[in-house]
Amino acid sequence: MSPTSFDPKAVSPGMTRLVRAAMWIWRAARDEHAPVQQRLHAMLAPIGCDILAPVFDSLMTLCEAALARPIVVGHGGLSKDERLLIGLLDGSRSRKACVDCPRATASALDCALCSTRIMLALAP
Repeated sequence: MSPTSFDPKAVSPGMTRLVRAAMWIWRAARDEHAPVQQRLHAMLAPIGCDILAPVFDSLMTLCEAALARPIVVGHGGLSKDERLLIGLLDGSRSRKACVDCPRATASALDCALCSTRIMLALAP
């Protein structure tokens, strides 16, 4: 699946909430030096999406690498980083236009975005 063939409808509003919740859990676990995938799994398992734990972990780790700084989550409204990542996933934003990073990091992030889109589309 290439980024140009992606159907943005595959990322529904419910998936947007799921991504935001995963970002919060991921950020908190990273800040506390806690096991990230275990925390994500605990959040995702009750809704049958536990397979997404490593997907989200990889995506957010690569997003931080591409941004060359920690991801910031919002308090109240969506943060700039939350809007960016959701936009990258739903296709409303282009990684090339929004994230300037080394070629290898960009390639890895592009792959993570495609993989996450596929996994979100397959999630219950």
